[in-house]
Amino acid sequence: MDDDSRYEAVHSRDERFDGVFFTAVLTTGIYCRPSCPARTPKRENVRFYRSAAAAQAAGYRACRRCRPDTVPGSAEWDVRADAVGRAMRLIGDGVVDREGVSGLARRLGYSARQVQRQLTAELGAGPVALARCRRAQTARILLRTTGLPITEVAFAAGFASVRQFNETIREVYDLTPTEVRGASGGTPADAEGVSLRLAHRGPYAAGPVFDFLARRAIAGVEEVVGEPGARCYRRTLALPYGHAVAEVGEYGGPGWLPCRLVLSDLRDLGCAVQRLRRLFDLDADPYAVTERLGADARLGPLVREAEGLRSPGAVDGQELAVRAVLGQQVTVAAARTLAGRLVAAYGKPLPHASGGLTRLFPAAEALAEAPLAELGMPAARRECLRTLTTALADGAVVLDPGADREQVERELINLRGIGPWTAGYVRMRALGDPDVFLPGDVGVRQGLALLGATAADAGDWRPWRSYALHHLWRAAATGTRTAGRTG
Repeated sequence: MDDDSRYEAVHSRDERFDGVFFTAVLTTGIYCRPSCPARTPKRENVRFYRSAAAAQAAGYRACRRCRPDTVPGSAEWDVRADAVGRAMRLIGDGVVDREGVSGLARRLGYSARQVQRQLTAELGAGPVALARCRRAQTARILLRTTGLPITEVAFAAGFASVRQFNETIREVYDLTPTEVRGASGGTPADAEGVSLRLAHRGPYAAGPVFDFLARRAIAGVEEVVGEPGARCYRRTLALPYGHAVAEVGEYGGPGWLPCRLVLSDLRDLGCAVQRLRRLFDLDADPYAVTERLGADARLGPLVREAEGLRSPGAVDGQELAVRAVLGQQVTVAAARTLAGRLVAAYGKPLPHASGGLTRLFPAAEALAEAPLAELGMPAARRECLRTLTTALADGAVVLDPGADREQVERELINLRGIGPWTAGYVRMRALGDPDVFLPGDVGVRQGLALLGATAADAGDWRPWRSYALHHLWRAAATGTRTAGRTG
């Protein structure tokens, strides 16, 4: 987009571009999301920024009406596999806060100077400014939803000092922390946890996503409770500083899903939110997906029937890889049973059970030396699982949000017992690749047959083949045929 087309999006208050770019107004010193309901400023008074951090660095404060810091992330970072896209995913996961810019650069395989240069060139802000923007948003959530003392909020959000925290909040919001908290004073920081809204862009087909997660829910780690239309997905999370129990509702208001997090360490709030966003694919661009797949004569009816269908990711790459190996050559139900046995035998118990949630998914280090006899599966697959977890534990294979997708797929296929289906499934879900196709999958073959299509037709669905997969799986599960069927 050029600036003129961006201004047209602002003039029409087009929510499709919320999070894609930000609008700053010279005369007011405020930056907004494109869909801000305020009166459209004159073209000569508008400047555009690729990130909220860049607008803040230029001296603009967030609009209190449209709250641009709460928009979904740009879908571009989900699609892109280059260094900038990988860096953005790692920053969102809190790597800069925990490991500094040097840690970010090390994970990307670049020097800190190169990372600074590339991010500044594309986004107008370096890794420190981008991480600072993330911390400010985490602080705002804590101020608005908990009754924690402000000093505790500062350190829980990742700030190095209270002074730095106060200065940042005043610069970003033009308010003191006390004023951000407002008259309500938040709620007590107890077992009720932190309640927030997970924003998404455009339509969201929550029903199929919750169906997908419910069929794969592992006893002790995950559960889906409630009736369809009002379900709640609950799971445990192993996080950098501790653990959490997360709850996400099937339906919220327009553009968001309700969420509640009970954290053992509030410093994990931002990381937990980003991992849930990846699991529910909340930063996707459903408009771009629909434009491409909906125009296909075979897929079009399925796309229109499940508008806004997402491609669920994962909260932890290592967990997803283990689950993929357990699912080799067996049904979804059988894989779920095997995963339940694995968790019961090796999962770390929670200090206190929460409903049906009792354990964390076992870490790769715990599984690498485990006998795995409890699983009752063929010796070759047990050995494959041990080979995978050993590679994950010693760092030979890295599945963090910034991992290089092509490299990871090659490394996985080189492990004994892992083939293209497993590597592709991990690439799609653990690494969030939107363009994976699994032609050997039984459900995919069934879905293609119902559509009267072949695997060769999948080339027409680039760069959104992962979403096409979910439509095919859904068609296979329901026996849906489309007008594209022949013969």
